[in-house]
Amino acid sequence: MTDYDVLRVFCGPDGGYGNELGVVRDGSVLPERDDRQALAAKLGFSETVFVDDPERGVIDIYTPTLRLPFAGHPCVGTAWLLDVPELVTPAGLVGVRLDGEFSWIEARAQWAPPRTLRQYGTAAEVDALDVPPPGEWVYAWAWEDEAAGRVRARAFPGRDDGIDEDEATGAAALLLTERLGRALNITQGRGSQILTAPQPHGWVEVGGRVFLEL
Repeated sequence: MTDYDVLRVFCGPDGGYGNELGVVRDGSVLPERDDRQALAAKLGFSETVFVDDPERGVIDIYTPTLRLPFAGHPCVGTAWLLDVPELVTPAGLVGVRLDGEFSWIEARAQWAPPRTLRQYGTAAEVDALDVPPPGEWVYAWAWEDEAAGRVRARAFPGRDDGIDEDEATGAAALLLTERLGRALNITQGRGSQILTAPQPHGWVEVGGRVFLEL
């Protein structure tokens, strides 16, 4: 079995929750995309990262069924694990900033895969949602406190790959931040926390807590 680390990314204030991430630190053990895809499917995390150059931060990201040029929680988690100033993804260079308990990445909204951002009237409506049928990637959100930038969100990938609900989704948070044009404090899933902040020239910072699980 290929060695890999398991991280929890975008953990809550008490260190709980967060979205699990698999990271294969030595990507050279599985150089072929088909083999990487097979391992990502076997592990079953919402994303698995293969590190092709730990010093430069070159990474390759997979869901259980497809390869992604960019994704939020894999970049935040891998940036924390490698402690590098930037990550090299197929989408572009991702800036990295480690600030106390939070790890931050800086990316562009156009790098994120398409998402349907669906606003609801109250956080209770978001809490009550059932998992929708496969076919559309839905980020359901509502203001908890609009003045304070506090958001309640849930994410439904709709891929029919065993991930019915994504516990914490950096790319969708990035898209929502870009649309609203303001910093956000997002509570997603069962209790994960994602922080975001728009930056000049079309960049957005996305940050959260990362813990090593395995």
